[in-house]
Amino acid sequence: MITKEKMRLDLKWATRQRLQYIEVMAWYTGVVTRSDVARAFGLSDPAATKDLKLYGDLAPGNLVYSHSVFGFVPGEGFSAVFADLAPAAALPVIAANLAVANGPYGNALIYGLPTASLPLPARQPSPQTLAQITRAIHGGRKLRVSYRSLSRREGGAERVIEPHTLVDTGLRWHVRAYSEDTCDFRDFVLSRFTAAQCLDAPAESGEQYDDDWVESVSMSLAPHAGLDADRRESLLLDYGASGETIEVAVRRALLGYVLQRLNVDTTPDHSLNPHAYQLMLLNRDEIEPFAAWAFR
Repeated sequence: MITKEKMRLDLKWATRQRLQYIEVMAWYTGVVTRSDVARAFGLSDPAATKDLKLYGDLAPGNLVYSHSVFGFVPGEGFSAVFADLAPAAALPVIAANLAVANGPYGNALIYGLPTASLPLPARQPSPQTLAQITRAIHGGRKLRVSYRSLSRREGGAERVIEPHTLVDTGLRWHVRAYSEDTCDFRDFVLSRFTAAQCLDAPAESGEQYDDDWVESVSMSLAPHAGLDADRRESLLLDYGASGETIEVAVRRALLGYVLQRLNVDTTPDHSLNPHAYQLMLLNRDEIEPFAAWAFR
């Protein structure tokens, strides 16, 4: 007798790849449609329908068809069968716009190039909380959250926000959202959400209303004046500069994070240790109004 477990084990890698995509899409956006699967893998609609039916056969009850969205939504007892839905695995997949993160080669290096990353502490929410946030973004809806801000005034407060974009700063993830409590757009660190609920009410303030997100400015950087000529020349080469300065176009909302990530000396007289802060900011007056928290 052929069991569902044996069917799962016998799946070809390409089929498993599509089933993983179905699972990630359904969980983190709240709905997966035939068109989603067809577009992601260049399939015909009948072929995509076949994959969705296969998923339903192998993971019964995980997905339920919803006529209101013309697609499949996670069932109440949803449990991952094919994909790793942990934020640590899912967020890079989403950021890289990949259908799946795994290949058929096990631990072998597909390109033969070893890679490594910094062993930084994990700063992520639970899969349930992240799913509510990403569903609100995907569906353009309001989100009720409990959030632990570092500000005493806001610590532990429940509020309603309207999220529009996930942001990876390289050190942590946050979501850019409109806050109904403060009537402005701000950044909410994902790991500080203790609860989240995607609401039915549509968001009223999308990213097009977020001036600091829409508008960009050019950040003018240069090798630190405290470095010798050879080191300054090497840094210009390192950053691909065509002249004596390094110009970086940045969304105003992300300026502070870029300054931190690049260890830029933001002091007026460039007085920081040039070996720890190898770059200095040249247009401080233009940048500081949008990222005062990152300045010294």
